Amino acid sequence: MSNEEKSFNYDEGAAVEFILNRLPETLKAKIDEDAVYYFLDLLCEFYERNDYLDEDDEEKEERELVKFIIEQAKEDEIGAFTPDEVRIFLAAESDYTDTLDIFD
Repeated sequence: MSNEEKSFNYDEGAAVEFILNRLPETLKAKIDEDAVYYFLDLLCEFYERNDYLDEDDEEKEERELVKFIIEQAKEDEIGAFTPDEVRIFLAAESDYTDTLDIFD
C-alpha cells in the first residue's frame, strides 16, 4: 500500500483506551477517561492555533504545549497537573499515534 493509499485513521475512543492503559497507576487517579478526551481536544486546539507542524524546534513546541495544557486544565477546573504528568500523557498519545503507521 502506498503512502497515498494510507488513510489517517485516528480513532479517538481507541486512543483514549490506549492512553489510559499506558498511564501509571498513580496518574490514573488524576487523569480519568474524561480528562484524556479533554487533553486530546486541547492537543487539537493547540495545533490549530499554532503552526508547529513545519517547525524544527521540538523542545520549544513541547514546552509550549505542556504549558498550554496545564493552563487550560487549571482555567477549566479540570485539575492541576505538573509538567511531568502532562509529558507522560503526551508520550502515551504519541505511542498511540505511532501504532497507526501514518509516517511510514
